[in-house]
Amino acid sequence: MKRKHEISRSNWISAVLVLLLICSSGGCTTQKKMVSSNVPAGTEPDIAAIKSKAESGDAIAQCYLGFMYEQGEGTARDYTEAIKWYQKAAAQGDPNAQYNLGIMYANGEGVPQNYGEAQKWYRKAADQGDTDAQYNLGYMYANGDGVTKDSVEAYKWTSLAADKGDSSASDLRDYISPALTSGQILEAQRLVKEWKPKTESKTK
Repeated sequence: MKRKHEISRSNWISAVLVLLLICSSGGCTTQKKMVSSNVPAGTEPDIAAIKSKAESGDAIAQCYLGFMYEQGEGTARDYTEAIKWYQKAAAQGDPNAQYNLGIMYANGEGVPQNYGEAQKWYRKAADQGDTDAQYNLGYMYANGDGVTKDSVEAYKWTSLAADKGDSSASDLRDYISPALTSGQILEAQRLVKEWKPKTESKTK
């Protein structure tokens, strides 16, 4: 299942609003993700059963359990436990957990706010093809949050997300494009063309 949590995904009504968002939002898209736990619709999740699977090393259950603790779903909200289980799933290469960790570091949920850590986890998920993580990474490059501001990288990552139908990524790419030289756009387009998703080796 995918963990959702809105913070500042803009409609990008005008270039002025876009500029204000880039300068002041402090984060980008922060829709948290969940992965399927095979819980039937309308059924209360059994945290004991999910925790048992998570403790046995199941990355999907670990991500789901992290979400349950983060949202207070079927248990008391506990950011520390959420971080713990997301980290376990992320260490196994789960892109949903990696993306969620990025959000928690960007928002300072259960950990001190740290854009450097946020971009690290977004990148891991983005490298595996996660569209929202690609958008967030592009946003951070456009804004210089946790990374050195780089319009070519911003164009690259927003293009990758836009090519999969992400309208916010398309809007951001269109907004930053005028600031790039034709050579920079060609370089970014080359990087997009050469990009291939990576598969992380899973470790426990």
